[in-house]
Order: sequence, then structure tokens, then C-alpha cells
Amino acid sequence: MHMPGQELEKVQERMSKIKYKLLVLSGKGGVGKSTVSANIATVLALEGKKVGLLDIDIHGPTIPQLLGLSRERVEIRDESLIPVKIGDNLEVMSIGFLLPEEDSAVIWRGPMKYKLIKEFLEDVEWGELDYLIVDSPPGTGDEPLSIAQLLGKMDGAIIVATPQEVAISAVRRSITFCNQLAIPVVGVVENMSGFICPNCGARIDIFKEGGAKKMAEKYGIRFLGKVPIDPNLVSAGDEGKPFLLNFQNSETAKIFAEIVRSIREAVEK
Repeated sequence: MHMPGQELEKVQERMSKIKYKLLVLSGKGGVGKSTVSANIATVLALEGKKVGLLDIDIHGPTIPQLLGLSRERVEIRDESLIPVKIGDNLEVMSIGFLLPEEDSAVIWRGPMKYKLIKEFLEDVEWGELDYLIVDSPPGTGDEPLSIAQLLGKMDGAIIVATPQEVAISAVRRSITFCNQLAIPVVGVVENMSGFICPNCGARIDIFKEGGAKKMAEKYGIRFLGKVPIDPNLVSAGDEGKPFLLNFQNSETAKIFAEIVRSIREAVEK
């Protein structure tokens, strides 16, 4: 029988080549967590960092669609899985690359999810990375718990919320999850924070405004920034065009750059 330490030896070997490991969490669905994960990873890559983006949303992987990789499939080389590359600096892995069809349903219980996430960590040829960004599904269930247990020490969690009170209450649960597992909270991103009219530039706060910032201040957590509802961000995701590769000079792109600056400031101490 293999002891847990022996089973995790290969995971630890792979992960030892990665400087910073960050988990992106949301207490509820529909807050745009995967969009935030994809764009944080892309900004880091554009800044010259070697980045891995790991999608552990097993039942609803959206990272391949957001980055225009839906048709990609994983290559196996020397018993290792080769992540899908975008440019020179960004490598991506998702269960979406392993499914026979885009709309295939994954009907698994917890142990199967744990096994797959473990394989993503020990069998994927990540190589040497500056950052591994892990995009987890909503909530605090099997997937974020599995990644936390497998990685052991993480450099932090980025929590994504929208301004409504129901989303803010879910953020509190994410903070509790991080505290119980000794994962430092890097900060909170407020997504869908107002709509900027593309014609007149006026701002309309559709879902209230500032709820996540107030919550971050209350808990003494860094507030990373507010991402507005941007029609180009929505259409880029729907069309599978990486937003930051197509709208680098937009105001939203500048906001993501500021969010990444705050993340690096907190992590690269």
C-alpha cells in the first residue's frame, strides 16, 4: 500500500518548479469567476511571466471557450499530458480538452474528481512556471478542497464577487473556507461592477456598487479592483476570442492590469 506522502511525491516534484500558486474562488456561480481567472492569467503572460491556467471546474469547464480553445485536445508525450499553449507564456489545462464532445456531461462523485485533479497536478508537464492560476468551480466543495489538500501550501486565494448582497454573503463563506485551510486571501475582485455605456461613457450601477469593497474593508482584506460589465468582454468570451489579446487598449484591459499589479504586489514579497 502506498502512503499518502508517497502518492503526493510526484505532485510535489511538479509543483516545486512553480513559484506562485493561486486559487480563484467564488462563493456562488454566475459571478464571472472564470472570466476573471482567464484575464488575470493572460495579463501575467503578456507581462512576460510563465503562466499555467488550470481549470478544475469539472462539471462546467468554460476556460477553453473563453480562450478560443474548445477544439483543442491534449497531447500525451512520454506518459505526461502536454498543456495547450497560447503564445510563448501561457499554458492551459482543462477537462474540456479530454471530453469527446463539447456538451459531454461529467457525472462523477467526489473521489473521481479528486483523482482527476491529482492527475492534473502530477501528470501535466507544466515545467517551470512563475504562476499557476487555478480556476475552481463555485462554492467550497470537492474541487477547491481537493486542490488545497493536494497542493498543501498555496500562495493565496483571489475571491470573485458581484456587488449584490447575495453574492457578498457567499464571499464570506469563501473567506471562512480559506481561513480554515490556512490559505491566505490575496484579495477580492468585484466583477460586473457597473455598466459603462460604449456610446456616451456614462456609468450605470445595475447591481448596486461597492459591496465587495465594503466587505473587504470590514474583513481587512485587500480590494483588488472593480471590473465593469463590458460588452466586448461578453462577446469575446462567447466568440472564443481572448479578450486581452483583442482589446489590449480598452479601459477594462487597464483595470485588469491594475488588478494584476495589486496581486503581484501582495504575492511577490
